[in-house]
Amino acid sequence: MKINRRKFLQTSLLGGTAAMVSGKMNALAPDQTSVSDQIADNVPVRKGKSVLGLKCKPLKTVRIGVVGLGRGGGAVARLSQIEGTEIIALCDLMPERMEKSQNVLSKNNRKEATSYTKEEDWKKMCERDDIDLIYNATPWELHVPIALYAMDHGKHVVTEVPAALTVKDCWALVDKAEEKQLHCMMLENCCYDFFELATLNMARSGIFGDIIHAEGAYIHDLRAGKFNSYDRNWRLEYSKYHTGNPYPTHGLGPVAQILGINQGDCMEYLSSVSTNQFGLSLWAKENLKDDQRITQSERYMLGDMNTTIIHTVMGKSIMIQHDTTSPRPYSRIHLVQGTKGMAVKYPDKKMAIQPDTHSFLNEEKQTEILAKYEHPLSSYIGEKAKQVGGHGGMDYIMDWRLIYCLRNGYPLDQSVYDAAAWSSLVELTERSVLNKSCSVAIPDFTRGAWREYKPWPVIDMDKVLHG
Repeated sequence: MKINRRKFLQTSLLGGTAAMVSGKMNALAPDQTSVSDQIADNVPVRKGKSVLGLKCKPLKTVRIGVVGLGRGGGAVARLSQIEGTEIIALCDLMPERMEKSQNVLSKNNRKEATSYTKEEDWKKMCERDDIDLIYNATPWELHVPIALYAMDHGKHVVTEVPAALTVKDCWALVDKAEEKQLHCMMLENCCYDFFELATLNMARSGIFGDIIHAEGAYIHDLRAGKFNSYDRNWRLEYSKYHTGNPYPTHGLGPVAQILGINQGDCMEYLSSVSTNQFGLSLWAKENLKDDQRITQSERYMLGDMNTTIIHTVMGKSIMIQHDTTSPRPYSRIHLVQGTKGMAVKYPDKKMAIQPDTHSFLNEEKQTEILAKYEHPLSSYIGEKAKQVGGHGGMDYIMDWRLIYCLRNGYPLDQSVYDAAAWSSLVELTERSVLNKSCSVAIPDFTRGAWREYKPWPVIDMDKVLHG
């Protein structure tokens, strides 16, 4: 499958129904309700069986193929320092990236991996019999084709975020994982950051009472990178043709886990609103001067700030924001609100716990609580994670946990249903924005199986260490 990136970005969303006129997307038809119902009701016929709680044959050594060595180069560095892994093959179009990753393997006393350097060589990698896991760190439009091809060839697959850009492709991932009974996990690293893990542990321990509301975001000034970085030019292309929230999972993933989404609760519908676009045009005008992209008067559809409100079947609410084009400090918000207390991460970590919830805890008390409820994963592997690196260590915790589960035949922390549900916001928020923020139904990718499951318990490290 050879993919033209510009054409893909122009036509990827809205099920192919949005017409492109003069580089702009026509608004959806006024009758959004029927479209919304179709999204929720058009459930494909299941070809396999549910993979909630999927346990696969333990792998003594996890043999890995990594596709995309931009962000995937960091994965090579981390995975080659985790016991029970073997990097079998690497795939990337840029020779300098390939050389760098091969040098990393050598530095970590690992043997050289097979190099794949042509545009569709990832298919050859997936076809090998000596690979168990495809680690997909490519740009957005390749996430689904590679994941489907990998599963068709008997491989577990993990993929960068978002896992898919359309509801149709979200269903394709779910259907394939169920048909093949294989793991398909999205690499949502923010689920493994230290404070997020601590609040997950606190929520499971009942410190916040019943969780009723949560907030997350991806607020990150990427204007310079969108125009000047090779890796992010595809972000700029996307901004021309789409609105809504194209990158929802960093904020949504951790709070969805805390709320038990797909395990005891399910996202039901959303409403989304975006500002107009200001930041990209202003930055380009002030910084690019004679650049042809200014003289050609490029236009961008992606609004600067998108705010989405989600309602769950069990009556909880979630707010998710996205802004990558404003001069604003980085934030994922990460706010957890319960009936007995709350916690928020940005700009400073703060908590308010009963009996006194009229003010935040003092620093001493907060430090005491965070130490008491430190997640077993970060307690066990956190110091090494900080040394190895990867967004402050959360990438290493994510990879270590992934490999541990595969080696022991345990369910993964995130399922293909999480990948689908969280990623579906890419299309659904755009639909809502283009129809004056009308609510849009969110498909139940578990097909009702969420009702039979309770949220995964916090990891018991005593069992991890002593069996």
